[in-house]
Amino acid sequence: MARWEAEGFDTALKVHSKPQGRTMPTQDQVLTWRGETLRGNDGEKIGTIEEIYLDTETREPEWALVTTGLFGTKQSFVPLRDATSSGEGVSVPFAKDTVKDAPTMDPDGALSQREEAELYRHYGLDYSESESGSGLPEGDATGGGDFTGGRGDTVGHDVSGPTTDNAMTRSEEELRVGTAERESGRARLQKYVVEEEVTQTVPVRREEIRVEREPITDANVDAATDGPEISSEEHEVVLHQEEPVAEKRVVPKERVRLDKDVSTEQREVSDTVRKEQVDIDDDTRR
Repeated sequence: MARWEAEGFDTALKVHSKPQGRTMPTQDQVLTWRGETLRGNDGEKIGTIEEIYLDTETREPEWALVTTGLFGTKQSFVPLRDATSSGEGVSVPFAKDTVKDAPTMDPDGALSQREEAELYRHYGLDYSESESGSGLPEGDATGGGDFTGGRGDTVGHDVSGPTTDNAMTRSEEELRVGTAERESGRARLQKYVVEEEVTQTVPVRREEIRVEREPITDANVDAATDGPEISSEEHEVVLHQEEPVAEKRVVPKERVRLDKDVSTEQREVSDTVRKEQVDIDDDTRR
């Protein structure tokens, strides 16, 4: 069984058997790989390590859950066997396409023996289907039928140990849930230029000729008779008018930024849990 080790809670991921000949870095080293970039055997970036899964018996890191794709929506399981860490991230001896084409498994559910074998087969790793319910290697203290360990009147064995006493342990699975933060998308501010027609009205002035005639009076007779009595003469008046003129200037209007709001909603998490029940078979009451 492998288990996702998160902060304050565990989410079980059942694994029915284990790869053979696995060599791994230490648990403390591997647990720091969350959030690191995962690279393939050619150094190309595959994705981001989201979670690390440990074997519940050996407590050794066994799988990495990696998010791939443009928006990190694809999740793939990658064996951590022979994984190495460097300044550029974590490297595994698999090609990027091999990881992306791995069989899709539910990271919050159980891996059946068939699914687990399918994953190891996809990555070309050795896989053993043998398992022992007691946690011991096959053939060690589990092959017989009856056990007597110091109490001649007690027959049988239990998860607490072969023939510890005349009581058996009843266990139940408990569902523990929590939250894990993952990237759900990205928003960007982008500025671009558009053109539009703007029409405004502006008043313009112009000068026009107006002919004024005034009679000769005592007040203007001197000015009117100053000069030859009969002559040719020409007067010129310059006219002016205003023309519309447009100029453009850049004016800052507003500042736009992106901010985040956090909303909380309630979600139900359902899973199947097992529990043991004890029945009494008393031959004396038949």
